[in-house]
Amino acid sequence: MGEMDEIVKEFLVESNEGLDRLDHDLVDLEKDPDEKDLLASIFRAIHTVKGTSGVLGFPKIESVAHVGENLLSRMRDGKLRLDPQITSALLAMVDVLRALLAQIAVTGIEGEGDVQPIVDRLAALLNSDPGASPKTKPKKRRSRSKPSVEVEYKSPSLEEEGANPTSASSPEVLEAKGAAVSANNIRVDVGLLDKMMNLVGELVLARNQILQFTGSQQDSSFVSTAQRLNLITTELQESVMKTRMQPIGNIWNKLPRVVRDLALSCGKRVRVEMDGAETELDKTIIEAIKDPLTHIVRNAVDHGIEIPEARVASGKEVEGRLLLRAYHEGGQVNIEISDDGAGISLQAVREKARQKDITSAEDVARMSERELLNLIFLPGFSTAKQVTNISGRGVGMDVVKTNIEKIGGTVDLQSTDGKGTTLKIKIPLTLAIIPALIATSSRERFAIPQVSLLELVRLEGDGMTKGIEYIHGAPVHRLRGNLLPLVSLNRVLGLESPDRRAEAANIVVLQADDRQFGLMVDEINDTEEIVVKPLSNLLKGLSCFAGATIMGDGRVALILDVMGLAQEASVVTELRDRSVNQLHAKIEEGSRSGAAWLLVRIGTTGRLAIPLGHVDRLEEFAVSAVEQSGGNEVVQYRDQIMPLVRLARLLNMPPGERREILPVIVSSKDGKSVGLVVDQIEDVTEQQVIANQSSQRMFLRGSAVMQQKVTDLLDVDAVITLAIQEATHA
Repeated sequence: MGEMDEIVKEFLVESNEGLDRLDHDLVDLEKDPDEKDLLASIFRAIHTVKGTSGVLGFPKIESVAHVGENLLSRMRDGKLRLDPQITSALLAMVDVLRALLAQIAVTGIEGEGDVQPIVDRLAALLNSDPGASPKTKPKKRRSRSKPSVEVEYKSPSLEEEGANPTSASSPEVLEAKGAAVSANNIRVDVGLLDKMMNLVGELVLARNQILQFTGSQQDSSFVSTAQRLNLITTELQESVMKTRMQPIGNIWNKLPRVVRDLALSCGKRVRVEMDGAETELDKTIIEAIKDPLTHIVRNAVDHGIEIPEARVASGKEVEGRLLLRAYHEGGQVNIEISDDGAGISLQAVREKARQKDITSAEDVARMSERELLNLIFLPGFSTAKQVTNISGRGVGMDVVKTNIEKIGGTVDLQSTDGKGTTLKIKIPLTLAIIPALIATSSRERFAIPQVSLLELVRLEGDGMTKGIEYIHGAPVHRLRGNLLPLVSLNRVLGLESPDRRAEAANIVVLQADDRQFGLMVDEINDTEEIVVKPLSNLLKGLSCFAGATIMGDGRVALILDVMGLAQEASVVTELRDRSVNQLHAKIEEGSRSGAAWLLVRIGTTGRLAIPLGHVDRLEEFAVSAVEQSGGNEVVQYRDQIMPLVRLARLLNMPPGERREILPVIVSSKDGKSVGLVVDQIEDVTEQQVIANQSSQRMFLRGSAVMQQKVTDLLDVDAVITLAIQEATHA
């Protein structure tokens, strides 16, 4: 490659970076046209593109940038004030320049495209005479998150030095700034970084083999050298991975432009706020989530946030709010996209589910709020009343979920009708090298990503026999009072179990979505860092595996996909649904014999039994869905206002940990429903009980021993009567 080719390549990289910043800066400037420093920065960026394109012989880019620079110059001199029309024209100019740069990158020339329309559009605005805007005192520049990881040279404030504003774009200042940046940064081709990452991965594999071999060696010099190699490899791995990390702000900075253009076309006003733009992710993941995030944001503006008239009518601010938030937690990156719009109507979801014959009307009626919202992610499911060219064609949200899950992430949707919607995404920091637990089943080794690992449990002797119970035919383990569904890895994968009778049960407690389950394996070996290799095309359709890795002895081990494994084993949805459906079947039988009980936990130590005949439904409500009426907590439920009773508070129990989702038992009397808020629903049991009257007090009928634990018996009638009376007199 010749020297001129290298110069053109550098020009393309720098110009594209500058144009990406302009998208964000122009939207910011539209909010505050008097931001002189920001305007000067935009002017410098266009000035640089114009000057360099002229030197390199790209006349179309030069002509477009030249008229744009003249327009910005009039604005900088106070002879023209930025308005939506000018902003739209400048953003269109950025799009044209970006298209020309893309043409040069592919063919080496600008192509035959006609740039005269954008030149004429900018020239018309330049020659218009709306009257000079009154000069205002420059404001101090706001603190803005940097969209680039490069170190930016900051010259002293022009106001502080009393310098002429035109000197901001002088060649001396630009040259000094460029020199400062280039002295501290170099550009590296992404392909080279990928190659380095692959080589480090191979080095990690070799390190693992040497460490495995070291265990059988007595030579202290060899052992110490191997340990030194281990340390250096770890540091090199961390350093190379840091070169691949990029702030999520790099893709967020494009979203204000998307929101601004979309809001204008929809006749809406939307404010974008960002929190945690500096949060870093691997470049591969950044690229994978770029399109899903854009679709989510477009959906929020198009379907979520209302038009100004509707917002005013419902008591909201005219301007809608779209919040983007990112933060690290537990080895993962959490991304939240929230809007304060109309939310998702559960009734509309129910109607759409019935129309599309997704499930029976009875099942739809039984679905909890969470289960209904998850229908949004089904292919072709949309509650939009009309199709637009923006969204609403029933495609997109299923693709969003699929793309996020492909990189080991999860998606959760929370919405309150009339108040807004929040979509939460959890994704791993990197996909290249990850810590994993190595386990063996049927003499085959498997790697389990540690990001999904909660704890390890081993049951031996009598503990194994008593520790595994069966509810509705499904194995469970009672872990610290909570029922943990169990999944046999051998059974799910169709592997042969060992010939000998197992003397112990090894349970790997895993987190799938927001639910936990125990994976039963034959042996638990060790933890180590593994290099993730993609699966071949023949295995890509298997949901239980996320990839493969090469172990220290050179053999291949498959990496388990925890979410896919949970779905394959029916832990996340079907097992829970089957148990709940059987519970509802008992409820529908109208059995009020007093022999069937629902066991729940309240507060930190309380345990209650509720007669199953008093249970109409089990529901889950987001804390954000709880409202106040007459000083009492209520929720909107099936076109009614249903009062809530927090049983721990009512019975003066120590409160449990704060939760975003509230488990609620719906019970009714005389056609009026009441929600009993508990901390956890534990089990269903059938047994005749004789209440211990000595423990009888208000709202309790006494206590009894259930499943070998002392359990209070709730006086449901008294609780419901109190709640209805308070709601009536509120």
